[in-house]
Amino acid sequence: MLFAGKPAFPKGLANAPLPEGRLSFYNIHNGERLTVTYRPPEGDYDPEAISAINWILRCHYTNESTEMDVRTIEYLNMVDKKLGGGNEIHVISGYRSPQYNRLLRGEGRHVAKHSLHMSGKAIDIAIPGKSLESVRHTALNLQRGGVGYYPGPGFVHLDSGAFRSW
Repeated sequence: MLFAGKPAFPKGLANAPLPEGRLSFYNIHNGERLTVTYRPPEGDYDPEAISAINWILRCHYTNESTEMDVRTIEYLNMVDKKLGGGNEIHVISGYRSPQYNRLLRGEGRHVAKHSLHMSGKAIDIAIPGKSLESVRHTALNLQRGGVGYYPGPGFVHLDSGAFRSW
C-alpha cells in the first residue's frame, strides 16, 4: 500500500508531523540529478515522484530499480531538513541488485549477505558542504533506523531497519 496514504513508520514517527517531502539527489555513478517533491506536508505520496526517486536510486551496476521503502526516503528527508534542507544528496548506493551484492562480496568488500540495499531499505550518501560527522550525528539523533559511518570511503549509511549504529 505504498501510495494509499501514510506508511507504517518506526515507533514515534507515525504521530510526528512530517516536513514537506522534497529531496534533491545527485547520482555519483551516472551524473543524473533529480529534485522532486514526493509528498506535501499534509498530503499523500505522488506516485510519479516516487517512481523518479526509485529510478535515480537504481542499481548502477545492473540498471535495475526497485520500490524503495518510503520509510528510508522519509528518514533521508528528515536528515536533510535537520541539516538545513535543500541539500543535494550524493547517492553512493541506493538499491543494490542481488547480482551486484554478490559481486561486491566476491571482491572482499564488507557488504552484508542479506543487505537492506537489496530490498530498497538502505541508502549510502554524502552531502557536500556537510561533514560526514554531522550527517551521522543528525541521523543518530533522529533514531529512526540504522546508521553506518564510513569516513574512509566517504559516506553515511541510512536504513529503515531497527535503530542501531556502527
